[in-house]
Amino acid sequence: MAAPRVSFSDKDLENGEHAAGAGDRSRKWSQAPGNIEDLDEYTALQKYISTYRDPKAADSPENQVQDGEDAKKGKAWWQFWRSGNSSQATDKDAGVVPEEWLESDIKQGLSTSDVENRRKRCGFNEIMTEKENLFIKFLMFFTGPILYTMEVAVLLAAGLRDWIDFGVIIAILLLNAAVGWYQEKQAADVVASLKGDIAMKAIVIRQGQEQDIKARELVPGDIIVIEEGQTVPADARLICDYEAPGDFEKYKELREQHALNPEEDPSGSEDKEGDEDEGVAQQGHSIIATDQSAITGESLAVDKFMGDVVYYTTGCKRGKAYAVATTSAKYSFVGRTATLVQGAKDQGHFKAIMNSIGTALLVLVMFWVLIAWIGGFFRHLKLATPEASDNNLLHYTLILFIIGVPVGLPVVTTTTLAVGAAYLAKQKAIVQKLTAIESLAGVDVLCSDKTGTLTANQLSIREPYVAEGEDVNWMMACAALASSHNIKSLDPIDKVTILTLKRYPKARDILKDDWKTEKFTPFDPVSKRITCIVTLRGDRFTCAKGAPKAVLNLTECSRETADLFRDKATEFARRGFRSLGVAYQKNNEPWVLLGMLSMFDPPREDTAQTIVEAQQLGVPVKMLTGDAIAIAKETCKMLALGTKVYNSQKLIHGGLSGTTQHDLVERADGFAEVFPEHKYQVVEMLQQRGHLTAMTGDGVNDAPSLKKADCGIAVEGASEAAQAAADIVFLAPGLSTIVFAIKTARQIFQRMKSYIQYRIALCLHLELYLVTSMVIIQETISADLIVFIALFADLATVAIAYDNAHSDPRPVEWQLPKIWVISVILGIELALATWIVRGTMFLPNGGIIVNFGNIQEVLFLEVALTENWLIFVTRGGATFPSWQLVSAIFFVDVLATIFCIFGWLWHGTDGGLHTPPYPNPMGAYYYKQTPHGWTSVVTVVSVWAYSIGVIIILAITYFCLNQIPALADLGRKNRSMHDTQMENIIGHLSKLALRHEKDEHGESRFVLATKSTEDEDDD
Repeated sequence: MAAPRVSFSDKDLENGEHAAGAGDRSRKWSQAPGNIEDLDEYTALQKYISTYRDPKAADSPENQVQDGEDAKKGKAWWQFWRSGNSSQATDKDAGVVPEEWLESDIKQGLSTSDVENRRKRCGFNEIMTEKENLFIKFLMFFTGPILYTMEVAVLLAAGLRDWIDFGVIIAILLLNAAVGWYQEKQAADVVASLKGDIAMKAIVIRQGQEQDIKARELVPGDIIVIEEGQTVPADARLICDYEAPGDFEKYKELREQHALNPEEDPSGSEDKEGDEDEGVAQQGHSIIATDQSAITGESLAVDKFMGDVVYYTTGCKRGKAYAVATTSAKYSFVGRTATLVQGAKDQGHFKAIMNSIGTALLVLVMFWVLIAWIGGFFRHLKLATPEASDNNLLHYTLILFIIGVPVGLPVVTTTTLAVGAAYLAKQKAIVQKLTAIESLAGVDVLCSDKTGTLTANQLSIREPYVAEGEDVNWMMACAALASSHNIKSLDPIDKVTILTLKRYPKARDILKDDWKTEKFTPFDPVSKRITCIVTLRGDRFTCAKGAPKAVLNLTECSRETADLFRDKATEFARRGFRSLGVAYQKNNEPWVLLGMLSMFDPPREDTAQTIVEAQQLGVPVKMLTGDAIAIAKETCKMLALGTKVYNSQKLIHGGLSGTTQHDLVERADGFAEVFPEHKYQVVEMLQQRGHLTAMTGDGVNDAPSLKKADCGIAVEGASEAAQAAADIVFLAPGLSTIVFAIKTARQIFQRMKSYIQYRIALCLHLELYLVTSMVIIQETISADLIVFIALFADLATVAIAYDNAHSDPRPVEWQLPKIWVISVILGIELALATWIVRGTMFLPNGGIIVNFGNIQEVLFLEVALTENWLIFVTRGGATFPSWQLVSAIFFVDVLATIFCIFGWLWHGTDGGLHTPPYPNPMGAYYYKQTPHGWTSVVTVVSVWAYSIGVIIILAITYFCLNQIPALADLGRKNRSMHDTQMENIIGHLSKLALRHEKDEHGESRFVLATKSTEDEDDD
């Protein structure tokens, strides 16, 4: 059968891409509409070399694939109880796919009507992350210890028929919920819009044509094309090799005979050696090989045969094939696992911290209520009478409930996180979950890959080394033959190898001969080489390219040639070059060593400075690379990263004890020749020592270590599997973007921390003052005014989410003991300040407040001003406050002042048992009361001046407290925990294995023994 062909436009070839709609990406392509010229594999390769331009140099925007019309359809506006994206998707029997759906023809695929009908039943091909509908999400802003207390206060106000307080408290609850819901939704929309840029794609056959679509638009029965480098877009059954569509007839015969292998659990199919005669999976050669490490933890690729199932989100490492999608993502193996994970989801560290603070404040409220009730009983106060007075025990309880729990705490902290996530998204850092910001702020070790993060990922080939008697043009041609020719998604090494032929026109002439590709085997970490079998005029050539040692082992060259080859590889490594050996075999003749390519990936211009900056932030960088140790050391020298770089084998075969092994990981600047399991091991050991670890990755194999890390980071260009496993996905290259995100996360954390300190101090302030005033002078502040004090405090500080904050020079932690100590001291000072204002009113001349006014209104103004301004103290003085925060506080202060001047909330009583004029227990009258609750401007100015003085004293106190060494580290965890005994025990246990043997009587038994090197290799 003739090889399929593909059509390209000149513009597409210049950018190394296919024409729109030409979904094929492999060594041979299928026919596409809009023919300009038909190109076979090697002609297309020549055209690619000639016309390639760096797409980063072009300014034209990328075309975005629009969602189908079904994606735009939603539920009706009145169906608030419904959830989900599509009104058409139902759960009824959605996971059960009729067998006839899987009988699609590989040439025609599905029609548009078929797709629409199947989507109505199965929905979109995506794992829904337990999406809440908007109404339920709004209701969630009324849950939690703090909100429950306020809801009890609502019932209490209703029971006391205090309808003003009842209405205002409900308004506060609704306002907080509305603000939090809106801010979180707005931030989520920003993040979701950018997530569309990293959506998984699929190549599908529909209506007789190959199309590129979003993977979410697949339906069961779709014929998809799976190829090397692609993430499998759905659970699918392999039909046949892409280059052998005639095998489809064989597949149909096996399907009719029910001889296809049933779907198996991938984690249980470790070995098929005993099943070679069963089913069809072992007939013929494997069609593709997939990387199932994210599912099974096994790093080696798994061969897949006709009829085998390939799994959603696994990566294709070799080959190209037709397959039929068997189910939607929700019911795939990965989807079912994700459902279990969602069903057992953890509340998260951040929510646990908020709940612990809320619970502690609730306990404090109950304590102060108890004190107030005890004092009230001694004063012979009634439980609920007189009804029109605040001087009964239930009114005391209502007031303490209102001021004792910060209703805005959950909303303000969540809003701060959401706004921070939206800001990070604009900086090309997509936060997959809000709590990742907290983790990133606390990271104290960053494990980074080298290529593309520390280096520019701009490989260039320097002057190659050519073995004696060999031709450089033939060597470059062989290197290009031993490369993937999938020009739409070339590996960086293959790409630079092919494009370097521009400098070798004679090598390009060699490729113009009638070459035919028989088999291409991509790089794998075991053989450490790429091989390609090609034919030319009846001769069969096997070309190889890979690690110098791996290529050298293929050949039988002289000892002198081998020594010279090794010396050259060492020289290249010392100069920071990556070396690739090249060899070929003609027919059945011995392998011939052609020489070596030297590749250089320069460090990014900003990397060295960024590493210094990261170290100053308390985040040392450890480099993990698959390159040789000499190259890794040279790169570390260039970056001033340190030269304590070790071979990854030292982790497994170094003969180190548990503690020594952990010490090695802690002090190392990097590890070379690492496999994915080594990355996982490094992260695990750092975590065992108490470090919060961030891990960068880009490949499918990195998914386990990204999940294991406290903060998994998928770098620019990461595979879909890596992006799914990561907590944060970066769309911009380089280490500097990661360090910038760390600083931003610490700023977000600082905003939350300053607000929490502020809010705890506010609660303690009024609790201390009101309880003592209730017990000592049987007086309190009116419940109406208390409600407005709480409302103003929340209104003023919602803007904290937009405040300017400084980045802590050390990894941050909550340090709750320190927060409580400082907050308690600030709360006591605030209560004393309020008592001074109240106490001086007992003096004959009115004390500090020397003019006319109303006790309730004056106390209301002093409390409102000092509490609102306290946020300027707890936020610190490292940065100026934002205009949003200043404006919000100024607006609330003006409003409180107007309330005070005109006495809008005065009801003719002042919270005490007496009516004006108030008799002084000392025998004199004090503080001239106004008859209608208004306050003179002079008194208001005096309160403002007094409040400014109080804030200055609080600022000095706050500054001094933060300078005390004992408080600086109070509540900080030990980030380098050594448990020598436990680490050694675990180290010894890891070296044990069960052995099966026969005793002297021939009886079978199992014994404990030390693992051999071979066993460890298998691990």
